[in-house]
Amino acid sequence: MRKPLIPTLLVAALAVTGASTTALAQKDGGARPAVYSIPGEKIFPEGIALAGDTFYVGSTTDGTIYRGDVRTAALKPFAAAGANGRTTAIGMKVAGNRLIVAGGATGKIFVLSARTGATLKVLDTQPGTTPRFLNDVAIDGDYAYVTDSNRPILFRFKLGKGGTVGPVERFVDFTGSAFTYGPGFNANGISARNGILTIVQSPTGKLFRVDVRTKDVSEIDLGGRTVVNGDGLLQDGRALYVARNRDELIVPVQLSADGRRGIVGPGVTGPQLQYPTTIAKDGKRLLAVGSQFDKRSAMQPPEPFTVAAIAAPDGRSR
Repeated sequence: MRKPLIPTLLVAALAVTGASTTALAQKDGGARPAVYSIPGEKIFPEGIALAGDTFYVGSTTDGTIYRGDVRTAALKPFAAAGANGRTTAIGMKVAGNRLIVAGGATGKIFVLSARTGATLKVLDTQPGTTPRFLNDVAIDGDYAYVTDSNRPILFRFKLGKGGTVGPVERFVDFTGSAFTYGPGFNANGISARNGILTIVQSPTGKLFRVDVRTKDVSEIDLGGRTVVNGDGLLQDGRALYVARNRDELIVPVQLSADGRRGIVGPGVTGPQLQYPTTIAKDGKRLLAVGSQFDKRSAMQPPEPFTVAAIAAPDGRSR
């Protein structure tokens, strides 16, 4: 059962009826679709990456990458499934002219041209080690960081000039740190700001802070609250948005200046949030991927897959 909208957050969910779309006024006065359609019946999308007016969404079932424009309601296939071993696409980010895709259980990171979809590089994180699940990507300075939900390792690689990338390295080993891995999935979404990474542990709902200069790992004090089932993270200044997939919520966390503490605000939900996994920011809007992971069984055929837009709250701390 979905929870009612919570108006105190000042976030208004957009109602979507059937295949129709609702226009949302933007800061520039233009109108953009309130829902974006993704072609395909069994793609179960997860990751989203936005650069300018262009955004990308990936299929977890075959690795197809779709490309859309925030001004147009329909996405189109961009990079074919299976290319160079890309049989799934999880978290992703755009870095300059590169689209970086976490490859889940393949243990690989795929670097694509954001213009053509061609594969520029495939990075393999210790071939043969299992279980492994490369989950999400964050960009900070000249480096890309990738979480692994099964192995207690944070990977990173350098973003070189001209679209080149450096070798992947085991940047932080969480063994023995404040970030204790348990059975099943652990590290999921990741965000970056000024040399500080924030990572969510999905089953516990804890947030962790990683200083890229010192490699110090600490739990963020949420005052006894959690963001359980946290998936994708989106950071905008000190405002952190958490997609809580199974709960069909997007929850804001106001971080302290040093990123060591956070205040969890009331979440927003609605029928357009179909098991949201990751989010991106388009002006004053948040774009949420509807994965429909709860309908993967044959007994529950999914609805058309979409990316939904909701209004982002104002008054963020910078």
